[in-house]
Amino acid sequence: MKILYAIQGTGNGHVSRAKEIIPILQKKGDLDILISGIQSDLDLGFEIKYNFHGLSFIFGKKGGIDYYQTYAKNRVRKFLNEIKSLSVNEYDLIISDFEPISAWAAKRAKKNCIGLSNQSAVLSLNAPQPKFKDPVGRLILKRYCPVSKSYGFHFERYNEDVYTPIIRSEVRNLKNENKGHYTVYLPAFEDKKIIKRLSEFSHIKWEVFSKHSNVEYQVENIKIKPITNSDFLQSMSSCEGILCGAGFATPSEAIFLKKKLMVIPMKMQYEQQCNAQALKKLGVPMIKSLKKKHIPQIDKWIAFGKPLDLHYPDLTESIINRIIKENVKI
Repeated sequence: MKILYAIQGTGNGHVSRAKEIIPILQKKGDLDILISGIQSDLDLGFEIKYNFHGLSFIFGKKGGIDYYQTYAKNRVRKFLNEIKSLSVNEYDLIISDFEPISAWAAKRAKKNCIGLSNQSAVLSLNAPQPKFKDPVGRLILKRYCPVSKSYGFHFERYNEDVYTPIIRSEVRNLKNENKGHYTVYLPAFEDKKIIKRLSEFSHIKWEVFSKHSNVEYQVENIKIKPITNSDFLQSMSSCEGILCGAGFATPSEAIFLKKKLMVIPMKMQYEQQCNAQALKKLGVPMIKSLKKKHIPQIDKWIAFGKPLDLHYPDLTESIINRIIKENVKI
């Protein structure tokens, strides 16, 4: 069996999940890997056959997407040419983790493409939705990566096609302890803004992993660190709590590690708004920004926040087996 596994390279969650899925797919057949996007900080660790520029949303510095940089760095003509250049006819199974080139190439070739991502779950029946309506954001999520069948990941199982998160082995094998500091990962905010707000809590040691700095430095009680996988894992495993965006991987890992969690969803990012709503229903506090008015909520979280009591078993191989059974004609 010939398999194409395509991974979205924007953010680190897709790559983290892929590192668990790839070894299983390699056991099932002859695997080729495709990755597109330019915003991941993690090394996949496997040979990549197709590496495309693709389409990426560029993190801004004020809590949302930098639309100017997103427009400047995304090349629509190149994207269309990449779709045309990808031949998918040889593959018996195409799996896309919200990766658009593989999905559109499959659609163009009239071949099935299987969606396997958090985004698939966000759009699924019974998954929590934000109170405000965002038809454009929802439409982008639906049309960005068209698939013939979806299996998804979310913080809870909302239906039979939605599974709990895949937690990477690196996290499952961590020595979990509490050294009292707080880990922060807010890639859509500039360091200056984060430092200004967290300095209000001078009694707390903060370890901030920055998307915007290549060097480590300290400002009073706040340590700013460039993002490296080993440092982030060490910080997360030994912290008391995690303050992060409302993506999927970091909140899932925080829940798995039984760390108390607070999230700030990116502005105008529909998936993160949906994730934040799901976490809020589970009891995770959510604030909309790093404005001064949210200081009391952060203070309350530090003083009284509790971790969730959820369990995320390793179901990765059973998910892959189901996908093959339901979608591959042998």
